Amino acid sequence: MSRLLAISDLHLDYEVNRQALLELLPRPGDWLILAGDVGDSPEHLEFALATLAPRFRQLIWVPGNHDLWTLPGAAHGLRGVELYEHQVELCRSYGALTPEDPYATWDGLGPPCVIAPLFLLYDYSFRPVDVRLEKALEWAAESGVMGADEGFLHPDPYPSRSAWCEARCRQTEERLARLPRGLPVVLVNHFPLRQDLVRMPLAPRFSLWCGTRRTEDWHTRYHAIAVVSGHLHIRATDWRDGVRFEECSLGYPRQWQPERGLAAYLREILPGPVVRRV
Repeated sequence: MSRLLAISDLHLDYEVNRQALLELLPRPGDWLILAGDVGDSPEHLEFALATLAPRFRQLIWVPGNHDLWTLPGAAHGLRGVELYEHQVELCRSYGALTPEDPYATWDGLGPPCVIAPLFLLYDYSFRPVDVRLEKALEWAAESGVMGADEGFLHPDPYPSRSAWCEARCRQTEERLARLPRGLPVVLVNHFPLRQDLVRMPLAPRFSLWCGTRRTEDWHTRYHAIAVVSGHLHIRATDWRDGVRFEECSLGYPRQWQPERGLAAYLREILPGPVVRRV
């Protein structure tokens, strides 16, 4: 029977990462989550979809911040919501599920559940309580940190990334609330859902670009049995309130071992471990 696997942050703008993807052996019975930051352009996403769609039973995609970048001179000329919607249609052309599609019912190994791909962004709320919002970027810059999104991730037609995040969270809350009460869910989002999972010792103030406090309790509110994310480039398994959180990044070439092959970095989400921790 099928297993549910996940990986994020493939960053296919790097040749070594592209080559590793090409060398990944087929797993025709399994589902694969692509949890964002496939690359810096729709061309990178299409490369991944064309490579992986024939090798897996089902692909599920959520966007990361890099996927939403509009770099100077970008051939597609798209920004913000238009760029996101373009990539949604690209995924659909390869049969991949997106945050805009009906949630899929899992029928493979592990408990029956719904798989919910999310697109939520961030709102600069992952910061100390004594740092005011209007001072947040200044606070990050004091440590030499400034997210590249400030130049490349455009929120059009929303007035800000925070406003886009608020709209996405509100829409998603309404949708998740309509699920049958008590039905287990696998939540999939590029950005971590909890601030306490953002552990970046080399750049702690990068937390501003890592999520929103609005999702801190979503794992319990929506009966999650697992939460999948990426973005941090620090692979980890954590437990909160008996729910397993999987950070499944591959990352830049210096952050993984190409000699091990990409298969070594696929994270099994379902059936997953049988032990539940509190």
